[in-house]
Amino acid sequence: MDRLLTRPAVALATFAVLSLMATGAQAGDAAAGRNVFNAQCSTCHSVAPSGATIVGPNLYGVVGRKAGTLKGYAYSSAMKASGFTWTEEQLRTYLPNPQKTLPGIKMTYFGLKNPAQLENLIAYLATLK
Repeated sequence: MDRLLTRPAVALATFAVLSLMATGAQAGDAAAGRNVFNAQCSTCHSVAPSGATIVGPNLYGVVGRKAGTLKGYAYSSAMKASGFTWTEEQLRTYLPNPQKTLPGIKMTYFGLKNPAQLENLIAYLATLK
């Protein structure tokens, strides 16, 4: 009898995990992402709505922006020619190793390797609209 009671529980738990995986369990914590940004990105990037260029371009509104197009920043030829738009998925690909993902860019950042920090940072950047 106990065995029969545990099978539905296991099945339900399995369904819940698979559902989360299918619907974007990668959702991060934007508040924690702000801390990641402040620790690793704010030296070079602003996120103020009308923020100036520091070393790199302002990242306010970056999610949804075509790469290499923010006026007032002198992008590398590689970034201008990339042809992609900054989506959450593109950030997941780019941020762990920017130089490898897009050789010839100016950004010298070593990459964000921690998956939880990456998801949190992306969640934060997605709020900047």
